[in-house]
Amino acid sequence: MNRIDRIYQLHRILASRRTPIARKALEEKMECSRATIIRVIREMRLYFNAPIEYDYGRNGYHYKSGDNPEYELPGLWFSAEEIHALLTSHNLLTQVQPGLLDPYINPLVDRLNNILSGQHGSGEDLARRIRIIQSAPRTVELELFRKVADAVLSRKRLKVLYHGRERDETTERWLSPQRLVYYRDNWYLDAWCHLRRGLRSFSLDRMHVVYAGEKAREVAESALDDHFSSSYGIFAGRPAHTALIRFSASAARWVADEHWHSSQVLRVLKDGRCEVSVPYSDHRELVMDILKYGPDAEVLKPKALRDAVQQALTVALGQYQQGATP
Repeated sequence: MNRIDRIYQLHRILASRRTPIARKALEEKMECSRATIIRVIREMRLYFNAPIEYDYGRNGYHYKSGDNPEYELPGLWFSAEEIHALLTSHNLLTQVQPGLLDPYINPLVDRLNNILSGQHGSGEDLARRIRIIQSAPRTVELELFRKVADAVLSRKRLKVLYHGRERDETTERWLSPQRLVYYRDNWYLDAWCHLRRGLRSFSLDRMHVVYAGEKAREVAESALDDHFSSSYGIFAGRPAHTALIRFSASAARWVADEHWHSSQVLRVLKDGRCEVSVPYSDHRELVMDILKYGPDAEVLKPKALRDAVQQALTVALGQYQQGATP
């Protein structure tokens, strides 16, 4: 560990304590010699004006208290682990939404890379060591994303043109944005829709922002969670049904570790199969997730969901029985 890390390590130890700490304890925590401890303390006092005092009565070092505010090291100080964590977080966000924070965070990223290169080698290797594979993401223009994100954070209403896929029509809406949601590799906006007078979820790739201005209507966190999180998947609303799905023993090894819903119930059977029950309000997304398991999944109830899965399988089988279309 180099000199900079030693200084930062000692600062964190002293700043986190309310009582003095003995030199011997510092040696153990910092895994270094008495001479190193004395040198680091001397450098912190000399170069950083750190108010480190030795309490003879309690036999330990501490930051001087009194009327002065809590001492902080001047400038931008991070350990190598914290720099790696920050750069990793930035890299992940960049891969999820390229260019999102570049104008604002690039100067900080440059400083972090400089600090890291001066202490532990370049941090640029992180981008080559972390890979995100997205599954069929839909493109969202950066400028649109920034407008929506700004409205969410600054609590402004949005006037948008929204093209719904299901009805294939465009409507003009006033929205009070509540949350941005990244779900299954795509961005959504949870908002109060003033046209429908209720909470709705909107896909950002189908939205065009016309205007942002008036103060947004606020919706309580508990109401948002109750509406958007109580049912299965992206379809909101109070769950009206509970699905019971049985998986084969081979599929159960994966299903047992999967999170389908916060209120799911998993039961492992004696023969190695498992049964999962999940609440839902709209069966469309649930049907897709069941179908991906093919013959390894069977819906036990309710009958309407079982019929929907059976119908989808029947239609798919019929297409293959007819032969390939030229």
